[in-house]
Amino acid sequence: MDAALANIALGLVTSLLGAVLGWLWRGGRRRRALYRKAAFFGVRPGERCLMVLGSKHGSPGNAHHRDARAGVELAVLLAELGCRVTVEGGTLLGGNGDRTEFCIGGPEGGANPRTGGHLAAHLPGVSIRPFGPGDDSVAIDVGGRLYRFDRGIQEYALVARFTPAESTRPVLLVCGQSSVGNQAAVEFLRREYAKVAAAVQSAQRFCVLIRIGHIDTYLFHQASLEGDVSRAAFGQG
Repeated sequence: MDAALANIALGLVTSLLGAVLGWLWRGGRRRRALYRKAAFFGVRPGERCLMVLGSKHGSPGNAHHRDARAGVELAVLLAELGCRVTVEGGTLLGGNGDRTEFCIGGPEGGANPRTGGHLAAHLPGVSIRPFGPGDDSVAIDVGGRLYRFDRGIQEYALVARFTPAESTRPVLLVCGQSSVGNQAAVEFLRREYAKVAAAVQSAQRFCVLIRIGHIDTYLFHQASLEGDVSRAAFGQG
């Protein structure tokens, strides 16, 4: 009888120990995944981050509702990573200092002039063609190769990470050809950051293009990684 009770007790202890170890392992795995995600986005728990949103074309001071939605999605992600967010407009001047900056929106039409400044200062191989008639309207030029905008059908968003020399924290730039591209890029980064990290040579500094297809059917949901264009974007040939 005593042997039977001992076996039962041993079984209960073993089961309990296995459950505790399993819980600790799953918790450790989640924490490691969280740390990897935080490292990709260049943030640390407890830090304050800076989000810069552009204006709706023709409406200074008012963000397009899709850019605002992208900002909300990004704020939720940063909250999951334990960060606090300060939101500023695209006319913000000065460096990001010790705050990781997330700059959303293209420079065309004066929507987000800070994006234009970042491109000029840190991505010499990138330019955005001006809005207007013709096939090259708002095309993204990376090292001489054009990524054209086909409204309602297909477009691109450029995503870059770099750290200004005067700052201690990085800038993550999201520059879509429209507000649809901005929202698609943020959603894609939330889901597929590990795929982007695996595709670039260094997660500390990179530039990739996100392609958004079949917009007339799937809106911003069908986004994919077009490729790593870091060398051309940063003027490395």
